[in-house]
Amino acid sequence: MSKMYFLQNRWKLENNKLYYYGLRCGDNLFKNTVKLSKKQKIIISSLPSKLSSDEIKALDKLINVQVVTENELKHTPKSLSEAHFCKTCCANDFIIPGLEFDENGICPMCKNAKDVKNLKSVVPLVEDIPHAKNSRFDAALFYTGGKDSTFLLYYLAKVKKLRILALTWEIPYISESAKKSIENAKKRFSNVEFITRSMSSNDLRKIYRKLYELSGNTCACPSLAYVLFYPELVANHIPYFFAGNEPVQMLGLYYNHMSPKFVYNLNENMTLSFLINAGRVLTLRPPLKKGQLQTLLSMRQLTKKKSTVMDFFGYHNPLVSNIVTAIHEVPKLISPLKKSLRASSKTGNIPAFVHLDFNDICGGKYDWTKVKSILVDECGWVPPDDSKKALHTSCKIERCKDHSQFLKFYNCESKMIPFSALEISLASQNSLVSREEIMYEMENLLGFSLEELPECSLMCEFMKEDK
Repeated sequence: MSKMYFLQNRWKLENNKLYYYGLRCGDNLFKNTVKLSKKQKIIISSLPSKLSSDEIKALDKLINVQVVTENELKHTPKSLSEAHFCKTCCANDFIIPGLEFDENGICPMCKNAKDVKNLKSVVPLVEDIPHAKNSRFDAALFYTGGKDSTFLLYYLAKVKKLRILALTWEIPYISESAKKSIENAKKRFSNVEFITRSMSSNDLRKIYRKLYELSGNTCACPSLAYVLFYPELVANHIPYFFAGNEPVQMLGLYYNHMSPKFVYNLNENMTLSFLINAGRVLTLRPPLKKGQLQTLLSMRQLTKKKSTVMDFFGYHNPLVSNIVTAIHEVPKLISPLKKSLRASSKTGNIPAFVHLDFNDICGGKYDWTKVKSILVDECGWVPPDDSKKALHTSCKIERCKDHSQFLKFYNCESKMIPFSALEISLASQNSLVSREEIMYEMENLLGFSLEELPECSLMCEFMKEDK
């Protein structure tokens, strides 16, 4: 009797291709797409079914990988208790559905740890920031009152003693602990100037409604902050600006197939830098300095609805593209950014987008336990209500963002792996935090749930309000 064949779990037929919703292992790490012949597509479309010897022959290498018998079918766990965990970190196939393991039970992120150890930032890394001669400020940073931006503020202002412009976009969902942390920081940092900006509720609702339609959440940080504050950076002749990201956030872009390896070393590509600057000189514009190209690329993508060059090469960032589409619901926001971009590109007054590696400035390891003590003592930082919370500390709807990303990926409705799932897995490699603490955060503080989260009502309530 011929056997019944099925399309393997997490593989989905899309047009003339099969796509794998998961993170594969070994040489297949980013090989999530398989092109199909017309005959293969017809056969795949008929599954589950019994296959003839000719059909099995036509499927060729797909048999036993993408097309399997019932006893070989895998199943996505419905909870952490059912999940298969990596032997060396907290990565598992519940928070990252479709996560593959090697023959030793090791996940792709641990398997590739040595290979990606130098992928520290998609914007240029700096060690020292010089005192600016043509500005009141040496650098600016986007400050949320959360742990990462507060640590960066502390390091730049108190350790390096730089004159800092701290920029805060006031969102409806800022946590009470973050509000208190911002107010305390204003009292503790005499060499920091704080600026807070907010949008009209009507404009913000237009953006949030569209973004919720596209992404299932209303998280627009930090892209909308860039739109609001870039003219401010240019007007103040800011030489450098920081976003305040910890190492695992930068590496998460690679594992989400949003940034190829060469982007992490873009500033070291002398040939590309020469060609770009040659073009600028020929058009009577100043050559770009370190970090200025990344600024222009980051800001310009916010002004365009069309796909970027990275999309053309198969590296798509739905986080940004959905936010860009949502921002264009309020066209008047884009005009000042476009005007400021044109002026700064022409004059060379472009604030350089740079990054400090938190591991390096902490002596090799961004140890949250030690950092937390510094922030509380030196900055007046107020921890969130749950002291075990480590990934997200400034926003009430971060869990909702986690949840929407998780649910869409779990249901194979989005190709984007939940960022928090990648981040907590990467953070747990050689972590000083116990496995019990990590498990607590995954179960209680992040949004890895198949059920609706109570916090999601906060987003809906704001979008419905009409004041």
